[in-house]
Amino acid sequence: MKKFKYLKISRTKKLRYIDNYYKKKLYIVFLPGFMSDIEGKKPTAFKNYAIRKKMGFLAFEYSGHGKSSGTFTKGNISEWSNDAKKSIKKIVKKNDFILIGSSMGAWISLNQFRYFKKQIKGLIGIGSAPEFLERLMWKKFPKKIKKEIKEKGISIIKHGDSKFRQKQYEYPVTYQLIKDGRKNKVLSKKINLKINVTMFHGQKDEVVPVSFSRKVLFLFTKAKKKMIVVKNGDHSLSQKKNLKKIFKELDSFRNSSF
Repeated sequence: MKKFKYLKISRTKKLRYIDNYYKKKLYIVFLPGFMSDIEGKKPTAFKNYAIRKKMGFLAFEYSGHGKSSGTFTKGNISEWSNDAKKSIKKIVKKNDFILIGSSMGAWISLNQFRYFKKQIKGLIGIGSAPEFLERLMWKKFPKKIKKEIKEKGISIIKHGDSKFRQKQYEYPVTYQLIKDGRKNKVLSKKINLKINVTMFHGQKDEVVPVSFSRKVLFLFTKAKKKMIVVKNGDHSLSQKKNLKKIFKELDSFRNSSF
């Protein structure tokens, strides 16, 4: 059973998180995706891995996500990146850490290199989706949706088609979210750190193209880089067999002399 905690990062904001505390140990910091929480398989699996390997661990819900305070429609990449920055400073403190970014979490992870260059010892991406708001949403929205978002400030987007037995879900997209995403461009900013960087991407990911993970690898000029396309893998890669592949990569990160 997970032991959820709440971290107060401002007078009005509390973020729900799970952790494995170590005073002076290498940490794993897991950053979830768009509209995700920390009740899924991946946060639990990575926390259990950290416990087995005697590592520190942190996973949290951005404001407006899960049971953290705040309203989702008022949030954006800048705010969620700041949530990550403050959470890492308060929980991980001065310890070194490996970032694991799932989907949007990879975008948030890339923003953390602004603040923690000396502490970040590796990056693992899972279905990485940097700049997805512009490249995968806005550019593909029909004119009708774009007009609604511009005029009303928000539109409820439906994804999936029951006719083709696809899972259907809805999510709100605000104009302020789109505009803020444009202020958080990361795919043109090179990162010159000697660290391990591995991208995992499902071969059958129907949400984010594999090319996005390759774009992330291209940013790192001095890193030990690896691209792993998981055969028949989906976007989440949360199946046990896929998580084992990520654990194996984490093992190699821990044992690396880089």
